[in-house]
Amino acid sequence: MKLFHSPSSPFVRKCMVVAIEHGLDDRIEKIAAAPSILNRLPELEAANPLGKVPALQDEEGNWLFDSPVVCEYLDALGGGLMLPAEGPARWRVLGIQALADGALDAAVLLRYEQALRPEPLRWPEWQAGQRAKIVGAVDQLDRTLGDPPGEADKPDLGMIAAGCLLGYLDFRHPDIGWRTDRAALAAWYEQFSERASMRATVPVG
Repeated sequence: MKLFHSPSSPFVRKCMVVAIEHGLDDRIEKIAAAPSILNRLPELEAANPLGKVPALQDEEGNWLFDSPVVCEYLDALGGGLMLPAEGPARWRVLGIQALADGALDAAVLLRYEQALRPEPLRWPEWQAGQRAKIVGAVDQLDRTLGDPPGEADKPDLGMIAAGCLLGYLDFRHPDIGWRTDRAALAAWYEQFSERASMRATVPVG
């Protein structure tokens, strides 16, 4: 398998956490890629017309994207332990993943606004709207992920997405201060971030 990979991308991190948890990381060849709206990569766009990471070439040679699809594929290779097959538990995991991914979308867009757009053209109200999405999602996760994640069990895809969101906020948006008044979520993340898969994928760049 091949993976277009950026060590600063929280969406790539999700996929690598799943791969490591299932012992699949040694089967993945990483292709370095740092795309942005101002840095188009033809080789990446040939695999994913959206020009975004992650994009994974599966064992049959097909390209898969984006992170929920790649994560579910890797989980299927690993035995399908991270996404319940049916019932309320499945919808809970998918709901948490969607919430965390949506907040990550907002966080990445906010990063682009702050790092790429010339300062005179930045839009404070737009930035405030993205921050509101992030804060709302973190508030919901604080209510949802109050129980310790446990070290012995495989994490589910919702937990992984949430962990990668919180790690990205620490990395790119520490000013948001997501731990403030969210003791349950902070305690959850403190334990979850100690998993070997999370320690091996701390974002850099």
